[in-house]
Amino acid sequence: MGYTSIKSMSCNKESLVESLKYIVNPVKTDKGLLTEFYGCASSPKMAADDFFTVREKGTGLGNVTAQRILISFKGHEVTPEQAMVIGGEIAEKYLGEKYQYVMAVHTNTNNIHIHLIFNNVSFENFRTFEYCENRGGNAAKNLQEVSNEVFATAGISVIDNPGEKTKKCYYEWQQDKLGKSWKSRLRFEIDETILQSDSFDNFLKKIREKNIECIYTPQNAIKIKFRMNGDGQSKFARGRTLGWYYDEPQIRRRIEQLQLQSAKQHKTKIIDTQRDVFQTSGGLLHWAELENMKEASKMINFLTDCEIQSQQSLEDKAVSSFNAKMALVKRLNGLQNRIDDNNDIIKLLRTYKKYKPQKNRTTTEEKKYQSVVKKLNEMFPDKILPNLERLEREQSELIEKRKKTNEEYEKINAELKEIEYAQKSLDDYLKTVKTKTKSKNGQSI
Repeated sequence: MGYTSIKSMSCNKESLVESLKYIVNPVKTDKGLLTEFYGCASSPKMAADDFFTVREKGTGLGNVTAQRILISFKGHEVTPEQAMVIGGEIAEKYLGEKYQYVMAVHTNTNNIHIHLIFNNVSFENFRTFEYCENRGGNAAKNLQEVSNEVFATAGISVIDNPGEKTKKCYYEWQQDKLGKSWKSRLRFEIDETILQSDSFDNFLKKIREKNIECIYTPQNAIKIKFRMNGDGQSKFARGRTLGWYYDEPQIRRRIEQLQLQSAKQHKTKIIDTQRDVFQTSGGLLHWAELENMKEASKMINFLTDCEIQSQQSLEDKAVSSFNAKMALVKRLNGLQNRIDDNNDIIKLLRTYKKYKPQKNRTTTEEKKYQSVVKKLNEMFPDKILPNLERLEREQSELIEKRKKTNEEYEKINAELKEIEYAQKSLDDYLKTVKTKTKSKNGQSI
């Protein structure tokens, strides 16, 4: 579950340096790898200097020097790398690329969390955050709304409506998908259809093509309901009774977010130096060009380490990694299905083993016993039951195999993302260099 807060910081330069030192502490940030400096130098003292350089150009400043954002997650529901991406997206949406900031992900506590300190003065117009964004004191509310959008896209549970309880995260969707009830199967089909749809109307069309009745009545209080034909579902299920994510407004929102995510896929750290703010500030332009060169150099080194030296070898590597990823997905699904089936049988056998020796079962115990016997007879009509101990050992082996396969999947998936990101970063960098060259030659851009 994601939680955010924001607080004003009234401090001098020395105090700001100490605050920045605290959040980028190598002990807390995996030796400084989980940090990001935007619009400022990559050290606490120099970053503070840069903050105050921009601040000195402002007017009507007041006592607030900076703002501090805390973003925390329940336990380790995200990886540190995912937290960095999430923090960057929140910063981009909330600050609009107008404020210098230092961000750090801390991993030294029981829950992964993000600290983000940003300059209270914008380097775009040199006005304060209070004047531009916090009129009416809505900074915290606006931050939570922006964060919830990012959390929902990333599959992190949120609480954004009074009276609402925890929303389902993507992990829970995946677990539901593997369930045996018609509700679980229906949720899975809806999730799959959302991923395949580019609009809400397209979703309605596709879900009905899957032999699922879908009644959409926007004028009614109950706007959408579903029924799976021939799958044990006798009555229509309202979208909201399936879960918050299956109500009509949230289905629309999920589709929109997926489309936005797709449109800005592989957004890189390359800075667009053609923006007005960089053209009117030589210091910021110099910083941005240096950051771009460093990022491009990192990507070249990464591709070289992967022995990728041409566009063709890059495409070949990407295709082979994707095929390997899909093969692992298929293997994981097979393992999970076997684990689920075994779980069902193990539960039945344990109950059977518990109640069979008892001669004087209570009425409740007798009902449980007879129910288990009936189910086992349906599963094993030859009356030969599996050995419970052997089945439990097999289950442990399957779970261990699933764990190792999942580790392979995470590794290949991360590799694929890195390859795609590196290529997009280099493309973005070459565009900035080309644009700069044209500009110097006096050509139109």
